[in-house]
Amino acid sequence: MIYIGVTGWGDHDSLYAAGTPPGDKLKEYAGHFPIVEVDASFYAIQPKRNVEKWVKDTPGSFQFIVKAYQGMTGHQRGEIPFESKKDMFDAFRLSLEPYQRVNKLAMVLFQFPPWYDCKRENVDYLRWCKQEMGDIPVALEFRHQSWFSPQLYDQTLKFMQQEGWIHSICDEPQAGSGSIPTVLHPTNQQKTLVRFHGRNIHGWTKPKEGNWREVRYLYRYNKEELEQWTEHIQNLSKSTEAMYVLFNNNSGGDAADNAKQFIDMLGIEYLDLAPRQLDFFS
Repeated sequence: MIYIGVTGWGDHDSLYAAGTPPGDKLKEYAGHFPIVEVDASFYAIQPKRNVEKWVKDTPGSFQFIVKAYQGMTGHQRGEIPFESKKDMFDAFRLSLEPYQRVNKLAMVLFQFPPWYDCKRENVDYLRWCKQEMGDIPVALEFRHQSWFSPQLYDQTLKFMQQEGWIHSICDEPQAGSGSIPTVLHPTNQQKTLVRFHGRNIHGWTKPKEGNWREVRYLYRYNKEELEQWTEHIQNLSKSTEAMYVLFNNNSGGDAADNAKQFIDMLGIEYLDLAPRQLDFFS
């Protein structure tokens, strides 16, 4: 099965009727896509009331990919707001319970920063993270090129497979050590994640001035680029039971359009989406 969606649900204006309240957007989003990445969890471990609302606002088959809290992946600046890393992981796992209770947690995504390179202490930390997450499905995404350097490429994939990590395969600009190549290799027989970050090489590296986040994911995939990926997805599907595909190229509002285009190109029809507002009159 191939599940396609986008990262977050708040900023995709093309999906919503004018004036849709922010609190109702996920309900409408679920009429378009069967999965979503929860980005809010990266910035703060979410209170259960938020998660319970999101679970309630989506159909029974809908699934969430929850991004690990920034303190868990080394993005946090300054001290973590917990007594210990163990307490932080405990709090994060507790926040996942509403998803788990209704089988809506597809996986947790651990995305590590561009400075997180391949060395023993970082490999040890990955083992510790996996242990702390228990039997919760976890995906791993690197941003430092060293993990897939020629001398470490095979070892990295073997490590991910042995430890039970889901590979988060990326399409992103090739902009030096702070980016990784597209590695079309599943490491988990049950699930594989693909994330489209765009190919804006000039906006990928953080500049000294300007709002970097507004341009980093500014990119619209063309038909030829997506056609190449339809072949990749079909080939990957032979080695893994479920493919999860997320479009993150939304600085210019392109993610939702590209995701819908990709669904059409793959000939997928999702039959258990939420009813859309206009569907009420059909």
